[in-house]
Amino acid sequence: MLRDARDYQIGFLTLFLLIGTLLRDWTLRPEMVATAVVTCIGTQVLLSLAQNKWLRYQRPDPLESAPESLAPVYLNWRSPLISALGLSLLLRADHLSTMALASSLAIASKFFLKSPDKHFFNPANFGIIAVLLLTHDAWVSPGQWGEDLWYGLIFLGAGGLVLKRVGRWDTTVAFLSSYILLEALRNLYLGWTWDVLAHRLMSGSLLLFALFMVTDPRSIPNARPARLLWAGAIALLTFILRNYFYQPDAVFWALFMLSPSTLLLDRLWSARRFEWWVSPQQASALLDG
Repeated sequence: MLRDARDYQIGFLTLFLLIGTLLRDWTLRPEMVATAVVTCIGTQVLLSLAQNKWLRYQRPDPLESAPESLAPVYLNWRSPLISALGLSLLLRADHLSTMALASSLAIASKFFLKSPDKHFFNPANFGIIAVLLLTHDAWVSPGQWGEDLWYGLIFLGAGGLVLKRVGRWDTTVAFLSSYILLEALRNLYLGWTWDVLAHRLMSGSLLLFALFMVTDPRSIPNARPARLLWAGAIALLTFILRNYFYQPDAVFWALFMLSPSTLLLDRLWSARRFEWWVSPQQASALLDG
């Protein structure tokens, strides 16, 4: 049994990438995936070393006890790898430089766009929105997974296992139930048949978002009431952007626009922040975190 839930997430996202590449006949180029992985991990390493060096410069007295931030730099490869896999699954671009830009900005957002306790943008989501805004070379393909039921079952099973380990299943349930209810009411109001609703909801990208992006425990509210309210708000904004502004990638814009609200929600509902499993060598450095 793996101790770190991120190991399960990495395994499942890699599986989804292989399934999509081998069975969905994607135009996904291996060099795009390699660019995302190398850039994400490389940016993580460089910024971690730079941050640690800067903090040591700010505290040059070796006789003073070193705070948590000055603990030895451990190679955090899991989080940037997850971001790279997420970008590879959801983002499409014509040029490698665009994927490299998305990857570097995704990881940089964790270091520069954060509160003292957490970063409030999901890195992959930030990277996607950044290149959509800054370039004309990137796009998101929400329908790339098709509408096969068995894909949805695989996503739900894999995502459910990860969420059980992380303890953030309530966020997925709140988002999906709110969004499905809104779409069902609209479907009923317009007098459409229920197969129209099923067609709109059978999206692998929607499930990937609900299971692996909107549940990122390091960038969502800490307290359960705050998470439920936050997920419901994202569902509402997604519904509005998709149906009234005709944004096919509405879920990503909704998450990006509402992510900073986590700062306010964490102040309104106080709760202990989430910590991934850490090694015994790191435990003492995280006790006061």
